[in-house]
Amino acid sequence: MPPSDAAEGHEYTGAVYGSLLAASVVVGAGSLGSFPRLQLVLLLLCTGMVSWATHVYARLFLERIKGAPVGRKAIRGACAAEWPIIMAAVPPAVAVAVTPLLGIGPRGALWLALGVALAGYVGWSTLAAHHAGATRRAVVSAGAVNLLLGLVVVLFKVAIKH
Repeated sequence: MPPSDAAEGHEYTGAVYGSLLAASVVVGAGSLGSFPRLQLVLLLLCTGMVSWATHVYARLFLERIKGAPVGRKAIRGACAAEWPIIMAAVPPAVAVAVTPLLGIGPRGALWLALGVALAGYVGWSTLAAHHAGATRRAVVSAGAVNLLLGLVVVLFKVAIKH
């Protein structure tokens, strides 16, 4: 994305990455069998936090290699820039947490969390294309390609479980 988009807060890389990461966590957890919902909620949130911290560290390390000072302002900026990685884990975690209220069992909780994570993945990818100035056709294409890639994650879930 052009720097002006990032400066305006239209940086979606972390949200796209975080959504796909959350979907991968759900697929991995689902392949292990039955588990308490709280475990999956914590796994989603903790994986998001560790991934966020890794990205913050990598961003700051790169700045240091470039010779830029790494003070509080740089640290706050890196933390904020990578925050969407954590935020992308929240909707699937909430989806899992509310499944008992909806009468949804553990398998349904997995599928709901996966659907929410993949909806985030496709949605953020499409929004990123739009904000990058892509044509309507390119935005639709980006959404379709990311939907197909998301469906590959679903196929992995089905294949790994059986």
